[in-house]
Parts: sequence; structure tokens; C-alpha cells
Amino acid sequence: MIVLGIETSCDETAAAVVRNGCDTLSNVVFSQAARHAPFGGVVPDIAARCHVETLPDVIEHAVRESGVEWDALDTVAATYGPGLSSSLLIGVSAAKGLALRLGKPFCAINHLHAHLYSPFMSAGPAAFERACPFVALIVSGGHTVLVHVSGLGRYRVLGRTLDDAAGEALDKAAMLLGLGYPGGPVVQRAGEGGDARRIRFPRARPGADNPFLKGLRADCSFSFSGLKTALLYYMKEHPFANEADRADRLPSIAASYQEAVVAALVDRCDRALGPDATALACGGGVSLNARLRAALTGLARKKSVPLYLAEPAYCGDNAAMVAALAGVGQGRRGPETMDLDANPVLDVSEF
Repeated sequence: MIVLGIETSCDETAAAVVRNGCDTLSNVVFSQAARHAPFGGVVPDIAARCHVETLPDVIEHAVRESGVEWDALDTVAATYGPGLSSSLLIGVSAAKGLALRLGKPFCAINHLHAHLYSPFMSAGPAAFERACPFVALIVSGGHTVLVHVSGLGRYRVLGRTLDDAAGEALDKAAMLLGLGYPGGPVVQRAGEGGDARRIRFPRARPGADNPFLKGLRADCSFSFSGLKTALLYYMKEHPFANEADRADRLPSIAASYQEAVVAALVDRCDRALGPDATALACGGGVSLNARLRAALTGLARKKSVPLYLAEPAYCGDNAAMVAALAGVGQGRRGPETMDLDANPVLDVSEF
């Protein structure tokens, strides 16, 4: 099974060719970060326009790099949700058009399901099934969710953020500290050598009576809006006096803030790991964070469970995980998918 995957859920324009759900023949990603940096976050209209401009070349590059002829492709797959509606529509439309032109089936993929599969990209579906049942953390700029995984296509949401995603909280911190965009990498770099215990930023957890939980576990859910507010008020009360003061204090502020994000994520993973979960997995753009990876490694050691982390190439939004998931039989397929629209609010529990 050779699948061409397309990913345009947010601000990464990506295409990849993957064989049998684990053999990545090509994985091309065009990052739009430079275009969104002046605004401190993703601007949907700019993202959509950039997808239109770059996707044809990205797809052609991915197929050429794979060494596979167009007629050797078995399926064309694309992310159809969740994400930015204007961005999703471009990838879905391109995939449907290619599928019609090539006479191949179209497969619609849930972006979050692709992230769940991403830690097993190189090992393949058999390794995924052997790891089950496990707890998976999807953590990115747009998503922070804990999922109990009992098999391919068998997912149960344990908890999620009730306001901002962890990646969004890091983006906000980077903007408040004048560090640039995207926030995760620049906050990590700024915090190197800083004292993460210098400032005790809040690690908020929703109460059991929170009406927004809607049946989810409070001890597995997240809230980062208060953390962003805490940094805002801290900087108002303790502004940098001059450049020397900034150079002295910035590393500890960044490290302390990052530690609050990481501590909240790891604490919920700790609570989610019970007798019905024998492993821990993590994927998504924020899973690239070195401090988070180290903390999850420590948690897995404490719990005596294996830890599966997505490889760096598959952490952020990429098309390889989309193609791979389609290649192991997942996603929505069949003639009716040609009438399927993009779904910007698609949930983990949906296909």
C-alpha cells in the first residue's frame, strides 16, 4: 500500500509518500512560520493563501523524491479536520482532485488520529497494537488532549484543555517576553541556563464541578489561560529595568514558565496512567520540547512503563503521519468521501 498524504490543517503545507504505514519514502514540509511571525501567531487568511501558492510544488516534490510513479500510488489521503477551515479545504480539495485525476480512492484522515499514530511511524502498526492499551498525550499549538488507546481506531478521551492549548500558552509567553514566534522553541532557548524554580507560576487544574468538562476527568484535563494571565501580571509588576536586567532575569522567567507548562502536562499523564494503561505515548509539535521529553522519560521510569515519543520529523504537522495512518486502513474511505466536507471542529472520538 503506497499512499500520498496531504496535510494543510493549519500553517504547514505538507505532502508525503509512505509505504505500508511505516516506510516513509518522502516527507516534505513547507513552514509558513516566517510569514506569521510578525503577527505573533497564525493568521488564517495568510495560511490559506500560502497553501494555495505552495501546495502544488510541495506535492510534486514529495512524489518526485519518493521515487514512485504517479500511477503506482494506491490512495490519496488528506487531513479533513480538525483545524482552520480555510486551510483544510485547500488540502481536501487538492486530494480529491488528484484522486479523480489518477483514478485512485480518496481517504479522509482525522488529524488527531494521525498524531496518535505518529510515535509508531517507523515501527509500524504491529508495534502500535503491541503497545496497547496506552495513554497518549497530543500536545501542540492547537490541541492538548489525553486519550486512552485500546487499539487502532479505538480511542477514548480522558481529558483535554478547557481553554488554551499548551503550544498557544508558549506562543503567548514568547510574545509577552519579546522573543518571537513560534513560542515553544524560543521559550526553550531563552530558558537555557535559567532557574526554573525561581518563579512559581500556577499549575491550574479544572475542578470536578467545572461545567465545561462534559463528562471528562477533571484530573486529566488542563487549563492554561490562568498561566498566561499570571505571566502578564508578573511582567507588569516586574518589568525589565534595562538590557542588563533583561539578560539577567529572562532565562529564569522563561524556564519557570516552561516548567509550569511541562509540570501540568506531566501531572495529568501521571494521573491518567492506571492499571488499564501499560504504556505512555506523546506526539504533537510541543512534544519536541526537550524539557517535556525529559520529564515524560522520568515519569515513565517511575511508573515502570515504556514511553513512545514521536521522532522529531513527525512531531509537528506533517503529511507522513497522514499517509501512514491511511496506509494501515484507518480513516474514512469509499465513494461517499468524495462528498465529505472539511470539519474544523472534528473531535478525537470522531472518524
